[in-house]
Amino acid sequence: MRYRPEHKTEIRQKIVKDAARRVRAEGLNGAAVSAVMKDAGLTHGGFYKHFGSKDELLIESLREGFREIENVLVQAAEQSPPGEAWKVIVKTYLSLELCEHPERGCPLAALSPELARADKRMKPQIVAELVTYKSRMLPFMPGRRTADKERAFFVIFSTMVGAVEIARMLPDRAAHEKVLASARHFLLSSF
Repeated sequence: MRYRPEHKTEIRQKIVKDAARRVRAEGLNGAAVSAVMKDAGLTHGGFYKHFGSKDELLIESLREGFREIENVLVQAAEQSPPGEAWKVIVKTYLSLELCEHPERGCPLAALSPELARADKRMKPQIVAELVTYKSRMLPFMPGRRTADKERAFFVIFSTMVGAVEIARMLPDRAAHEKVLASARHFLLSSF
């Protein structure tokens, strides 16, 4: 059977999207080649037709995870009233929905400790994704100068990542919301 020319690209993108969700839900080791290929409806043996290594898939899946959350946050920010974009980003990021569904949320909140211990060959690519993330969020951050916006980005996102990580450790939804609401209130009243 002949496939359309774009078939291989479409299959690769499906694998990457499935892996991005799996990695955020289960950690870097959650994207086992056999599991990811099974999710895509393919055999383990077909993996190397699409990727040179598992590390390549991990980097692609992290990139996809960052793009997904960036797009959600940018869309929310762009639909906000003038001067409110960063507040809408905080409310969106610290939502119960994203907290309770790590597969749809920020890779930093799901994977920070693992990314810090990632193979040093992967570090430059991980850092590049962080730089892109910051660049996409910076226009929406509070502050007049770029340095002020950058400082706000690091404070806001560090607080949000930590709050989501702590909330996810707690046993019930009420505890999740308490942590998220505390972080939201703190951030929204601090700038």
